[in-house]
Amino acid sequence: MNLLHANDRAGQYPPSYYAATANPLAPCPQLKGAMRADVCVIGGGYTGLSAALHAAESGLSVILLEAQRLGFGASGRNGGQLGSGQRQDQMALEKMVGLDDARLYWRLGEDAKTFTKSLIEKHAIDADLKPGVAWTGVSKADVHHLHDYAAHLTARYDYPHMEAPDAARFASIIPSPAYAGGVIDRDAAHLHPLKYALGLARAAQGAGVQIFERSEVRAIKEGTPTTVQTGAGHVTADHVILACNGYLGGLQPKVAARVMPINNFIVATEPLGDDAVRVLGEDIAVADSKFVVNYYRLSADKRLLFGGGENYGYRFPRDIAAKVRKPMTEIYPHLADVRIDYAWGGTLAITMKRLPVFARLAPNILSASGYSGHGLGTASHAGYLMALAVQGQAAGFDAMSRLPSTRFPGGRALRSPLLVAAMSWFSLRDRLGV
Repeated sequence: MNLLHANDRAGQYPPSYYAATANPLAPCPQLKGAMRADVCVIGGGYTGLSAALHAAESGLSVILLEAQRLGFGASGRNGGQLGSGQRQDQMALEKMVGLDDARLYWRLGEDAKTFTKSLIEKHAIDADLKPGVAWTGVSKADVHHLHDYAAHLTARYDYPHMEAPDAARFASIIPSPAYAGGVIDRDAAHLHPLKYALGLARAAQGAGVQIFERSEVRAIKEGTPTTVQTGAGHVTADHVILACNGYLGGLQPKVAARVMPINNFIVATEPLGDDAVRVLGEDIAVADSKFVVNYYRLSADKRLLFGGGENYGYRFPRDIAAKVRKPMTEIYPHLADVRIDYAWGGTLAITMKRLPVFARLAPNILSASGYSGHGLGTASHAGYLMALAVQGQAAGFDAMSRLPSTRFPGGRALRSPLLVAAMSWFSLRDRLGV
């Protein structure tokens, strides 16, 4: 079964709040026949759109192939949080790679965040960008760790944007009985993810990228040049950029061995009006410390956009709203009877170490994926780094490719239970500080 087709109608966005409130592009044509380009990008999410945009801006001819619609995958469905650094915190990275490399990856993560904000400004993308992301703790031990981490970032990384409110102040901002406290990253941000993806697409089109939708890639024939085969045509290109993330399927086994798709789910409530302050006292986004992370924020019209629950199979649950309502009401019991107007699922990609996998699969084939829930900025930056690498400026890409990665042991049938066990261990280890 292919996740590109398992849960969605062909050529249509999911029934999400994002799809209902974005200004879609006119459909792009399907690739038919033979075409030639300097660069062929596979995938029309943040990674692929950024790669295509920046390669085209450098003067290269670029063709982008998207199996469904631009922003169809995780890029148009996610929680909209633009975080700092890498997916792993800096304390964990220091233990993995040492202080010097941890500082390097912090800088690259900060570059990704700044870069994403600059793209929104440069291309005048109306993506509802707003500052502030809170990390919440469900226990006093969690809160103690978060406060220690905020102090660590200030002292060791000269990062002045982490606020560590006392319990009363924190409760006034996030009035949930489920949380003991937390921290707020004032330089992190949140936005409308599909509006951002479509803004990148418009910029790419303006830069001369030829975009083809409904053009699923069936095979890649390596060589110089490389041939990318779809159902109705093919592209011959000097360079290929693989930007498929959770929707990669069996297209590239070397990447699939280290990157696993999982499904996550989001709901949008009815507009809360004046009661929105009972959810958030400030217009910030939230992510908590639970093993299956809950994440949420308010929409522009004061709906609660709440993400919670995941599965490791191909099919979404029949009743997504019910699946997400359970964790939502654990956080906010007073929302037990709130109307849910939209409920949708999406597929992201995670790795054993919760760090992205950048790989040079052949001298002229690059790949980046496995953002593990930290993809908004990282994916946008990854596309830019791959566009630079195509031009021979590979320092940033090579640095990211040195991040430690681990193959999932066993075949695809064993990956799901092994992942659950491994991620549970990582979560426990992080909480114990070992």
